Amino acid sequence: MMGTAAAAPAPAPGQDVIQPPDQGLRNVAELPNAHALAGFRVGVTSDRRAEDLISALERRGAQVLHAPALRIAPVEEDHLLMQDTAAILNARPDITLITTAYGMRRWCEAADAHGLGEDLMDILATSRIFVRGPKARGAVRAAGLDDAGISHDERTATVVDMLLEEGVEGLTVAIQLHGYTDAEQLARLRDAGATVLTVTPYRWIKPEGAEGKVGRLIEAVIARQLDVVTFTSAPAVDALWSTAHELSLFDALVAAFKHDVVAAAVGPVTAKPLEDAGVRPIMPERYRMGALIRLVVEHLSRNQIQRFNTALGELEIRGRSVILDGERVDLSPTPLTIFRALAAAGGAVLPREALQECLPEAPGEHALDMAISRLRQALPDPSLVATVIKRGYRLNV
Repeated sequence: MMGTAAAAPAPAPGQDVIQPPDQGLRNVAELPNAHALAGFRVGVTSDRRAEDLISALERRGAQVLHAPALRIAPVEEDHLLMQDTAAILNARPDITLITTAYGMRRWCEAADAHGLGEDLMDILATSRIFVRGPKARGAVRAAGLDDAGISHDERTATVVDMLLEEGVEGLTVAIQLHGYTDAEQLARLRDAGATVLTVTPYRWIKPEGAEGKVGRLIEAVIARQLDVVTFTSAPAVDALWSTAHELSLFDALVAAFKHDVVAAAVGPVTAKPLEDAGVRPIMPERYRMGALIRLVVEHLSRNQIQRFNTALGELEIRGRSVILDGERVDLSPTPLTIFRALAAAGGAVLPREALQECLPEAPGEHALDMAISRLRQALPDPSLVATVIKRGYRLNV
């Protein structure tokens, strides 16, 4: 859509731990300039807690396109969870790896609902528990358990490094997955001689109507109608790639992310499927939603806003908006591309032939004349674009 502790809200699931609203977003309200994102368009791919993210972006002036790529299957629909839990109870693992707070809580809740809660707690109490990050540690301790170690960078691979350094040959290792199987880390443990069991307390499924919404987001990225797309889980990236392949738009989508549209990932695990496709996302130092929002604001403010002094006053280009002495208008993609080219020339004359290359379809003399006319009509002052007879056009500096 466009524009719109046990008692505390559970943090969002996925590859990277995300704080609940009272922790992760409270500092975002302190960001300077309530209109820092005015003129910018941001795509949001998350489902759970998307309202928090969308609200924070819109309060700063952004226009949001929401296309949830995946949602979590209700626990009552997931019979595999209890099958995996029963296997772990029978195996009595020597080591248990907890990757997310949400997953730990949901696992315990599901076990309780099926009469296995006490058995699970007994088994975990005899197992050495390792956790991926502080949120996971908090959930383990809230369950009355303790952990034997924690990753310093909130990565599963780092915990596996710790286990391999100790040695796991002949041991049984249970791993709570987070809706996305890290096959490489499971293989590393098995190759080192461990018996590996997994449990997935939540699983990703496509929301109703997801294909249409995600398809519209893909088309918007390819058309350069979005400035940033945010990702808070690796499965959401995979779902986006999968839909793009189905639409035969994968190459065009990746090209747009490589050159024009910024991908913003909440953490390194979410970033991996982007990086595997050759996309280099921006990523906050702290893998939290609040930090992600702050990063989006800072990145766009520092890198995507252009300011010029013109003969008609101070000019600012931010996203698709052009602001002249406080008067703001939004430009459609083709006029905006032409105006950016004129602004980048800094008052120098751009030949008509060069400007015709900005036209997406049917470049030619008449098409350029029409595009310049539409641009002038849309600008706060048409004389911002000056005609240089027989040569071309320039920004009226």
